[in-house]
Amino acid sequence: MEQEWNSILTFILAMIGLTIGIGNIWRFSYVLYSNGGGSFFIPYIIAILIMGIPFLILEYGLGFSFKGSFSKLMYSLRPEFEMIAWALVLFVFIVVIYYMVILGWDFAYLLNSFNYGWGNNPASFFTASVGGSSDLTKSTTLILLTLFCTLILWAVFWFITYRDINDGIGKLSKILIPLLFIIMLFIFIYSFTLPGAYLGIETLLRPNWLSLLDINIWLAALGQIIFSLSIGQAMVYTYATYLPKNSKLVDEVLLVVITNSLYEIFIAIGTFSILGHMSFTSSIPINELISEGTGLIFIVFPEVFNSMGIMGHILAPLLFISILIAGFTSAFALFEPLLSSLCDKFKWDRRKGVTILVIIAGVCSIIFSTGIGSYLVGIVDEFVNNFGILILIGVQAIIFGWFYGVEKLIPVLNEFSTIKVGKTWVFIIKYLLPIFLIAFWLNGTINLFNNSGSLEIAVDLIITIIVVGFSVLLTKLNPKAD
Repeated sequence: MEQEWNSILTFILAMIGLTIGIGNIWRFSYVLYSNGGGSFFIPYIIAILIMGIPFLILEYGLGFSFKGSFSKLMYSLRPEFEMIAWALVLFVFIVVIYYMVILGWDFAYLLNSFNYGWGNNPASFFTASVGGSSDLTKSTTLILLTLFCTLILWAVFWFITYRDINDGIGKLSKILIPLLFIIMLFIFIYSFTLPGAYLGIETLLRPNWLSLLDINIWLAALGQIIFSLSIGQAMVYTYATYLPKNSKLVDEVLLVVITNSLYEIFIAIGTFSILGHMSFTSSIPINELISEGTGLIFIVFPEVFNSMGIMGHILAPLLFISILIAGFTSAFALFEPLLSSLCDKFKWDRRKGVTILVIIAGVCSIIFSTGIGSYLVGIVDEFVNNFGILILIGVQAIIFGWFYGVEKLIPVLNEFSTIKVGKTWVFIIKYLLPIFLIAFWLNGTINLFNNSGSLEIAVDLIITIIVVGFSVLLTKLNPKAD
């Protein structure tokens, strides 16, 4: 790789942008609340220690040492592993396609936030004008507002990404990440002052110690860490390939993990402060307001803003701007693994690769801009993450632990780091991670197919055929020669 971050600060801000995404805002608060409240912090911290930090250290070490695309790394271990790499980066590329559509929804709400264009019924507005529904008769209907907003975002995305990483992603991260923290700090502090905020915080953090005996609580903690820190999805690895010399790898991992965790914890507390306020002022039980995903951001919060008077007109744009920032910086990282692998294999320059992939992704975005867009996003997101990406993360743990030999990374990781790794880290990578990841994948797969109807299975099958087909094709085309 010829490209390199121009400073460690640029890399750290880009990594924080990678890990902090819309999932931190709309997912973690619900996971915390529904999995034991305050008692959930025990499995959460343990999952960080045995899953998040060790795997991120592995990816930092591999990227820093190898300085090549993920597909090239896997090919260098064994040629047959290249297909695994293509499958992973293709799954991640599918994520960025629908992820940008979700940001298109957010952009549409941002445009409507100044005058509360969602009206008195945000749920109806979302269904009719933004995300659609599960009504299959609407599958051929385009939602023009969503398509328009998504294509604008793809154009901006192209303009930033086709540049050198420092002029594009790096420079923007230096602006957006501090701005994101300023906006969210303002929302967080203000939410504390709202009447009834204490009700939401108490509801969120009330511990249920018996929940620690439930295996599903521990699996939820593992899942939160996997997707919150984006481990094993070739994004962290790809960003680490751009690291300059003398990087304190282990120290930088810990800084990013701590920042990400504090951010999502504070956002969860702020979210429940606002929900507590709405419950207090409207006399609606707080458990009836609690939601996750699109329901929280695009339905519940607009209802809250409707009841807040003048302050709602300030908070609403700030919230949707912060979601846009968090999502955009994560989208850059989701895009990089496939871009890096294609450019490495076919000797494309960055501008050519970015242009081709943005055009493909923009066209595919149309599928999720139909009258069943949100329904399709839910199906694809569950399958890609809980089935496709999860099993490939587990396979990676086995490959890097047993075929690569992680022991050889220890001198590289410890050379400049203040905090050192050793035999315990190797044990976790070789033994604990594969067991936990495969168990988590099996649990997710069982739940996925138990809850799938004929349409869901058909969509899953189509995605599988596309990913496997292109993985085979890309592996066989123009074999690598060093």
